[in-house]
Amino acid sequence: MSLFSDIAPVRFEGPDTANEYAFRVYDKDRQVLGKRMEEWLRCAVCYWHSFNWPGQDIFGAGTLPRPWLGPTITQEMADAKLEAAFDFLAQLGAPYFTFHDIDVMATAKTVKEHDRNLKTIEARIQKKMAATKVRLLWGTANLFSHPRYAAGAATSPDPEVYGWAAAQVRGCLEATHRLGGQNYVLWGGREGYDSLLNTDLKRELDHYGRFLAMVVEHKHRIGFKGNILIEPKPFEPTKHQYDRDVAAVYAFLQHYGLANEVKVNIEVNHATLAGLDFEHEVCAALAYGIFGSIDINRGDPRNGWDTDQFPNNAQELVPAFVALIEGGGLGAGGFNFDAKLRRQSVDPADLYLAHIGGIDTLARALLAAADVVAERKLAELKRTRYQAWDGELGQRIESGKLDLAALADLAAASDFRPTERSGRQELAESLIARHCKY
Repeated sequence: MSLFSDIAPVRFEGPDTANEYAFRVYDKDRQVLGKRMEEWLRCAVCYWHSFNWPGQDIFGAGTLPRPWLGPTITQEMADAKLEAAFDFLAQLGAPYFTFHDIDVMATAKTVKEHDRNLKTIEARIQKKMAATKVRLLWGTANLFSHPRYAAGAATSPDPEVYGWAAAQVRGCLEATHRLGGQNYVLWGGREGYDSLLNTDLKRELDHYGRFLAMVVEHKHRIGFKGNILIEPKPFEPTKHQYDRDVAAVYAFLQHYGLANEVKVNIEVNHATLAGLDFEHEVCAALAYGIFGSIDINRGDPRNGWDTDQFPNNAQELVPAFVALIEGGGLGAGGFNFDAKLRRQSVDPADLYLAHIGGIDTLARALLAAADVVAERKLAELKRTRYQAWDGELGQRIESGKLDLAALADLAAASDFRPTERSGRQELAESLIARHCKY
């Protein structure tokens, strides 16, 4: 018996069920716009917050029962964690999981030991995946927790730290490849600065660009077919992080010739910290052609940091879901629950309740968004707002047939007198709200 064995397998029981350990909305086989709900959502459980976070904060020690955690993780502790994790994944019925290298393995003191310990647990993960049919959405190397990374990894002022990071990424990328992972993520948790007074910004960016290029080169060398993803975040733990939002990442990728090789893993709470809406980041990534995957969570509007709470407001998510549906879906990405329990949620069953509620919230948002898309009123509102661009003048401008002078002369000669037109924002917002009935 593991920590999570007391709950029966979680099933869909419909909106009228009194069973708190059942899905009310998420029916994985339900057809939504021609695709199964499970295929639209591609939900994943993250290894770190779910099984590695003890519930500590800056004012207090951990509160959550996680007997496999400690200052040093032995192989026995890593194995116990693996048993508990896959027990939970199987009971929840989650199709995917995600992990950092140090989440799953025994503690290592050297590069060689790190590689050996990761390969040891990889073989055991492979067996668990085969037994449970749970798949790997993505893997990533933790390049921010260890003191060696206090000044960054790919942007460290110390080339030996840079080398340590390279070794970790190579090992984790290769493990992700062997485990059938569909993506590989780089989260630059400390790729930034606390003060420009002691920072050579250009040199750090060049080092970061070269590091990412090496990752892409190695991906092709080993035949990994998945996406390489960067996860944007503006700050915390550093004062400024170079991958602050989707637009900044795209500019970085363009500058270093990687825009066709790397995509983004967007996190809701990171968008919040950047002062942006989640749907803005999704739409920007789709517009730039770099959308990859999503870390789904929420922040607290009264806190200015990354609270990583489970999503519970479907209506807030509908605009992003509309964009995703119209963009063709998640592709190889998914909705990874990068969310953690509150410190007072000490019952192991709380982890089930959190994921069940979060998955049902996504299902509600998906169904509402599907209705919005099928109704076509929002799409028509947007089409008519821009329909003049489909006329002769609009097409001449968009095609590049008019330069600045020619367009200015035409405006004067034709005596352009544009009239104001309603943007109908209130109607658009009402079209979203009226479908949030699930």
